[in-house]
Amino acid sequence: RLGEHVRHFVRLEHPGVAVIAMPPDATIPAMRARAIRAATAPAIAVIEDHVIVAPGWARAMLDALGDGSRVVGGPVDNAATDTQVDWAAFLCEYSSTLPPLPEGKADWLPGNNVIYPTTLLRKFDAVLDEGKWENRLHDAIRDGGTPLMMHNANVAGHKMHYSFGLYMSQRYLYSRSYAGAKRDGMGAGKRIVMGFASLGALPPLMFLRTIQRIRAKGHYRNELRRSLPLLVPFCLSWGAGEAMGYWFGPGRSLSRVR
Repeated sequence: RLGEHVRHFVRLEHPGVAVIAMPPDATIPAMRARAIRAATAPAIAVIEDHVIVAPGWARAMLDALGDGSRVVGGPVDNAATDTQVDWAAFLCEYSSTLPPLPEGKADWLPGNNVIYPTTLLRKFDAVLDEGKWENRLHDAIRDGGTPLMMHNANVAGHKMHYSFGLYMSQRYLYSRSYAGAKRDGMGAGKRIVMGFASLGALPPLMFLRTIQRIRAKGHYRNELRRSLPLLVPFCLSWGAGEAMGYWFGPGRSLSRVR
């Protein structure tokens, strides 16, 4: 969706990659759905352009997938360590994905370090067409009787660099798109209540949860301490985005998430 100039150099530098052109306003869920339908292999793995995997990652994911009777995901760790904004942004958004995670059967999986049997995904075309984030797909798969499995050995690195303003806007847009999707089917009264709850209760809740998760992991405590002043506005942006999503819907937020 970044234009033919970018697509040209991807093709030039990575001739083995199949590049699918998408319009500039295409959303990430829409791009994933398009790519899933274009894939022909027996298994489909999903990462992101700013996710780094170690040599042997694909083989390890396929081995963990086994006979295709499950969906397998792995933790996501930070690979963007240049600035404090990078650290704070990662801890704000990905503290729940830091390794180690409970091994085995899981209620959720990261959407950017996961592998699916292709035949299974073909059964969820209608869910993919909803254009929602991966949590909707994973809930549908789990509720349909296929287990989600966490495999700690397959860690992916998240390398996304931010300025303060960029992350504030991205956190707001993601949160608005998420809450805007959840408001479907809610009555007006519940949408109003959820919006006020997001505005008032969500920022301190996410701030405290981030601190608790990092302390429980036993690492990145120094990075957390230095990130605390930035986590305050980041969590406020999170709450504001969800409030706007519940009150006014997603708007164009989904197509502006990077």
